[in-house]
Amino acid sequence: MARKNIEDVRNVTCIGAGPIGGGWAAFFLSKGYDVTSYIHDQAEEEPLRRMIDTAWKCLEQIGLTEGASLDRLRCTTDLADAVKDADFIQESVPEILPLKQGIYEQLGTLAPVDVIIASSTSGMSMTDIQINCATPERTVVAHPFNPPYLLPLVEMIGGKKTDPEAVKWAAKFYTYTGKAPLVMTKEVPGFVATRIQEAIWREALHMVENGEATPEQIDIAMVNGPGPRWAFGGPFMTYHIGGGEGGMAYCLDQFAPALKLPWTRLEAPEMTSDLRNTLVDDCDDRAKGRTFSELSEERDAGLVAVAQAWKKLGKLT
Repeated sequence: MARKNIEDVRNVTCIGAGPIGGGWAAFFLSKGYDVTSYIHDQAEEEPLRRMIDTAWKCLEQIGLTEGASLDRLRCTTDLADAVKDADFIQESVPEILPLKQGIYEQLGTLAPVDVIIASSTSGMSMTDIQINCATPERTVVAHPFNPPYLLPLVEMIGGKKTDPEAVKWAAKFYTYTGKAPLVMTKEVPGFVATRIQEAIWREALHMVENGEATPEQIDIAMVNGPGPRWAFGGPFMTYHIGGGEGGMAYCLDQFAPALKLPWTRLEAPEMTSDLRNTLVDDCDDRAKGRTFSELSEERDAGLVAVAQAWKKLGKLT
């Protein structure tokens, strides 16, 4: 299948008006594309545009592509209308398998045959999603991290009926837009980043459940310790640098025996009402009455600073 040159992509369709769909729309608008957002109901347009307006403040600080404009956003409740002129489709409907399968069944015939359809699914396999799609060869998983307008990662994998060339094309497209695609070799539930994140989350829950640390103490530890280091090197390169002149080899020889010590618990603890209430009360107390919008703006301001640092180091285009 001959596909459009990546440089010639002009029209991006974003399906879904939640935080991920809206985040993607803001991102593609910031890169100078014309964006059509498919919304399920007309009432979704106003909150979608508010969400994009909020994201735009951060994107302006990082730097907009020439020609980028909020005026290039169009919303429609007609799926056929949304995809008729699409050069690329980013699907971000809720994580309900029958819903996604139904959308892909429609997209399989509605979308131009040379257009890639990418799913923002956070855990579903494309093999399951594409089952009713008439043109499954052009469907790929492209899982972002939230917020997608600021975090570069896009985890990618095709399904059993996906053409490998479709994954390659999509990965090149994301790279061209400034994303950091991670093309996986096989379908794994939770992909890469979420699985690692979940392991840390389970251990954190155990520590709270056992009275070993409070949620606040765990957040303090991550924010002021592993978090900043991992932001610039990841866990493996952090250990390599931590080994000094001996690098990773020194770390493995020195600390490998400690891996056998029962420091961590990979099974998730039972989410009892007491554990749930402890987590909720702690976070509510620290939020100090701030709204979701206020908390998001604070988070995004920090991510903008990280993105600017990445850019200075050549890690972000």
